[in-house]
Amino acid sequence: MNKFVISRALVLVTAASMQATAQSQITAQSNRATQSYIKTDNKLEEVIVTSSRIEMPLRQIGTSVSVITQQEIVQRGFNSLYDVLRSQPSVAVSNPGGAGNATSLRIRGEEGYRTLILLDGIDISDTSTPQVGPRIEHLLSSGIQRVEILRGPQGLMYGADAGGVINISTIAPREGLGGEVAAEGGRYGSQQFAGNLGGGNGTVDFNLAASDFETDGFNARTTDTVLKDDDGYDNTTVHGRLGWNVSDDLRLGLVARDVDGTNEFDSCFTVDTFSPTDNCKDEYEQQAWRAEADYTIGRFSHRVFYSDSDTKRHFYADGTSSFKTKGSLERSGYLGSFSAGDSLRLVYGVDLESESMDDSSFDTDRDQQGYYLEYQGGFSDKVFVTAGARYDDNDDFGTHTSYRVSGAYLFALSGGELKLKATYGTGFRAPSLYEIAYNDGPFAYPPAAGTKLSEEDSEGYDIGLSWMAQSGIYLEMVYFDQTISDEIYFDLISYSGYLQSSGDSESRGIELIGEWPLLDTLSLTGNYTYNDTDTNAGSARAFRPEHLANLGLSWSPPVERLVLGLNVRLSRDAEDIDGASLDNYELLDINASFLIAHGLELYGRVENVLDEDYEEIPTYNTSGTAAYAGLRYSF
Repeated sequence: MNKFVISRALVLVTAASMQATAQSQITAQSNRATQSYIKTDNKLEEVIVTSSRIEMPLRQIGTSVSVITQQEIVQRGFNSLYDVLRSQPSVAVSNPGGAGNATSLRIRGEEGYRTLILLDGIDISDTSTPQVGPRIEHLLSSGIQRVEILRGPQGLMYGADAGGVINISTIAPREGLGGEVAAEGGRYGSQQFAGNLGGGNGTVDFNLAASDFETDGFNARTTDTVLKDDDGYDNTTVHGRLGWNVSDDLRLGLVARDVDGTNEFDSCFTVDTFSPTDNCKDEYEQQAWRAEADYTIGRFSHRVFYSDSDTKRHFYADGTSSFKTKGSLERSGYLGSFSAGDSLRLVYGVDLESESMDDSSFDTDRDQQGYYLEYQGGFSDKVFVTAGARYDDNDDFGTHTSYRVSGAYLFALSGGELKLKATYGTGFRAPSLYEIAYNDGPFAYPPAAGTKLSEEDSEGYDIGLSWMAQSGIYLEMVYFDQTISDEIYFDLISYSGYLQSSGDSESRGIELIGEWPLLDTLSLTGNYTYNDTDTNAGSARAFRPEHLANLGLSWSPPVERLVLGLNVRLSRDAEDIDGASLDNYELLDINASFLIAHGLELYGRVENVLDEDYEEIPTYNTSGTAAYAGLRYSF
């Protein structure tokens, strides 16, 4: 998408804001309009959607879930969503050389392609990549209202593997007409323009968001000693939501999304001589949409949906096209529930999936069907349990059954509730279309050539306790243990293709989480993760820090218009593929915002305040101290 389109979108948003300042508020939206998530005063009132695909109070959930609100996203100010996500427990990120470069996000030590990411219900995975998964480096934080992170095996409800599920919600339509526009700039020639406009009248509601981010970046790799050029990145994203309350019982929804990203990187090979070069470029396009209908009658609720996501990538070396890929992912299904109060609820559904990939060497596709049922029960408002099973039928690998059981037990303690919880779940990952095609293609040779890969299996459990106080204090401790069997990996010794281990890879550890409103104007948040990982050979799994910690402090001083924030992130004891130690590091970020006038806000942040010199991946540079500032107008 060119700059003309994004400029037009932002102009429309700005023009609408001028009109909105003079427009009176119109009739309140129907309660059936898309829900606007607002952070409650404490965890006792918080509602979670991701755990069982329907709304459930956090206090009743036995699974491990963390939530990031719009307020937290805006205050931190990061342009890339992965920088926001890495502040959460058990979330580790490896970024090679700055914005736009292929980024890995691991939850509890599992690879990013074992984690499902949904954005307004759309599976944004790229099926053309070697392992099907989301290109999280192209997800901007602008326009995001809420993120729920579900940790551990979730094969039951989603068919996803051991890493978990990340459920992202964009800004929901609001009452009347409103929105915001923002512009910021900073180091490395970075600038971002963003805006959103939304409204509703009780029958129809909508929201349109657009953002344009670009940066000159820095030299991505230390091995680039010839060009020594900056490796930049451009991203233009447009996202829209439309809803129609046909009646009190029926709502129709439509979501559409377009992302265009271009990033420069180091280390690729020329087309004519296959010699190494650091003049490399990757163009990324993804168009996706989803339609759904929700119908409620009595104790039954029904949802039918269809989504389609198409991804294209085009790579260049020394200015010459080197190769192209494209992938398509279609998902449709039915989600139903029956409720007889807290004592009994059934959730059931069908998922149909069709994926395809095409590049210069491979062109292949396959289908998968999934059927699931979960029982949810509550007893005396103290004990809550779930149990369910899922049956998947894959074109290439036949049938597979996944399970999940969870429980939560509550009792009053010191002005709040103490919850004991536990979860056990299983999952699987079928080899990707690329992995299968590569081993059967012309580039594979022994021992990988012709090797028939089977699915990976996963299982895991966690046990924990949490205390939710009426005062807003929240404390949680969780022990987790999860295993991947028959892990698929690329042969890095002879580069022959994809092989499969015969043993187990494990991750086990402890998560400590805390939120503490010290004063009305001062709040403290923090989390610590200890993760002990092993491959089937007994060595540590690469790029998994043994220790991760985050500490955040937010202060609203007596000057009511001012908000200050401080965040510290620590990573310790990670290893490279060859067993060499990776850099330990501690990063300090600060942010501030000041309300100049009603609706007009000045904001800024400084990343890596202490100018920590470190590498997340060997030979790849990271940002030094960088300051950014901007203006935001809300109406």
